[in-house]
Amino acid sequence: MKPSATMLIAAMTIAAPTVAATPASAQSAIATAPAKGVIRVKSRYGFDETVTRLKADIAGKGIRFFAEIDQSALGKGAKIDLPPSKLLLFGNPPLGVQFLTSNRLAGLDWPVRMLVAQEPDGSVWVAWTDFAAIADRYALSDRGEAIAMASKVSASIADSVTH
Repeated sequence: MKPSATMLIAAMTIAAPTVAATPASAQSAIATAPAKGVIRVKSRYGFDETVTRLKADIAGKGIRFFAEIDQSALGKGAKIDLPPSKLLLFGNPPLGVQFLTSNRLAGLDWPVRMLVAQEPDGSVWVAWTDFAAIADRYALSDRGEAIAMASKVSASIADSVTH
């Protein structure tokens, strides 16, 4: 018997995890939806100030800033309302390229992406992919030192808006 679309959807729903594992460093953060391998922290500042502070911290650390994507503006252009949301892309090539030399597919997650999103209640959150999850995803077993450094740097950038 060939499975129907309804049977496949039901099977996928049953098999889908309902709760994502939360990294220890973000246990107090509450996500709006499960996102395995994502660290999410609440900013103490408004949306624009959060973006400004993150970019200043990135620059202050001498990290290369690649781009800022205004996702809410893209939504507006598509006539879709989206609360304020910006994606910041940055990285340190001598550090990040190490992931690609271990597994070229890791380039899908480098440079670093940090999302700043405002929730309907006005709270502002900063999220990024946990480097331990990236290491696991791409089997980067030979880059422990680089993974630890990238984790430390990303957390310190986020700290610029949480303290």
